[in-house]
Amino acid sequence: MERVDFTSQAYFRNPIAEIERLRTAGPIVKVRFPMIGEVWVTTTHEWTGRMLKDSEAFTIRKDGKIAGLRWWMPGLIRAIADNMLTMDEPDHTRLRSIVDEAFRRQAVLEMEPRILAIADQLAGELFADGSPADIVECYARRIPLSVICELLGLPVADRAKFMAWTNSFTRLTGAFGFLGLIPAMASMKRYLEARLEAARRYGGEGLIAELVRVEKEGGRISPREMVAMVFLLLGAGTETTTHLISGSVYELARDSALRDWLAEDWNRADLAVEEFLRFVSPVQFSKPRFVQKDVEAAGVRLRKGEKIMAMVAAANMDPMANEQPERLDLERRPNRHLSFGTGIHFCLGHQLARIEAKCALRALFTRWPTLKLAVADSEIRWRERPGLRAIARLPVAAA
Repeated sequence: MERVDFTSQAYFRNPIAEIERLRTAGPIVKVRFPMIGEVWVTTTHEWTGRMLKDSEAFTIRKDGKIAGLRWWMPGLIRAIADNMLTMDEPDHTRLRSIVDEAFRRQAVLEMEPRILAIADQLAGELFADGSPADIVECYARRIPLSVICELLGLPVADRAKFMAWTNSFTRLTGAFGFLGLIPAMASMKRYLEARLEAARRYGGEGLIAELVRVEKEGGRISPREMVAMVFLLLGAGTETTTHLISGSVYELARDSALRDWLAEDWNRADLAVEEFLRFVSPVQFSKPRFVQKDVEAAGVRLRKGEKIMAMVAAANMDPMANEQPERLDLERRPNRHLSFGTGIHFCLGHQLARIEAKCALRALFTRWPTLKLAVADSEIRWRERPGLRAIARLPVAAA
């Protein structure tokens, strides 16, 4: 078994070193992962893609049991985890089809002016409370949260609550962290149940009203699944994009040449965001899956009932997929990253995340073209949360 501390500052600061060591050991290796235990992980682009696409050999559920949940986790966690990300077919498609329309390319493209306006406003307010300002708290977290709240049809006045709730979720670093999550999750669950009930009685706009309409018309979604769905959209729709934005700002703020190159022509932003998705890799691992039957893969014997995870970060840093993967190249073409996954669980919000990141960078560096780190690079720390590469605080100042 390979030994890696997936929560150490050394790993988060430079994942490439550990990734290369794991890949040297093989395309599929066994590690001990926090909260999951012993698990096989893929270390190459090829095997990451193959594993994620093979939903017959590798399933998220077995006899109703979700691979990522442990026996000691509270019932509230289990209820909220009952969402499309933890479902195999046909339930995955049943639930995904309900919200798919809202995230289609054209629908998201039409949101771009509004997203840029939100980013512009937040960029203008960045130093309202003085300098330096924390990009994570004051900017990167607020953009996706504002956007998803509008998509769901939640009141602007309630966003401060969501900010506090989602902040508590980011502090999850291990088994004991679940205890601290329960009050915030319970409050959020009660709030969402009340919003769903209000939509049943009075109607409304946004995805919450759409979920209620679907419930009334055909019952393709249960009340429990509705709450889990909104939880998922609020979590998946904010957390990973927050860290994509802050990770991208970090790379640009510490390299003025890259920053200035991008600011010269914002038509370059689409390419740049693809490279940030690959290089930052906010989502480091997929959710665990069960091995459905004994199978030989990459010269390794995987036994039925064992667990396996796709190491997305390793796929993104595989030299067989991308030349010089250790180099941040904002003009990289082609860019064969798997940051949104692949297969049936390919990220529903991939277009939205791309546009939010592009708008966030454009608004920020247009308003503050000489933005720089306000502390030494060595002082930047990442949250000790396994599977997510997330800068804890990113103090910046306008030069």
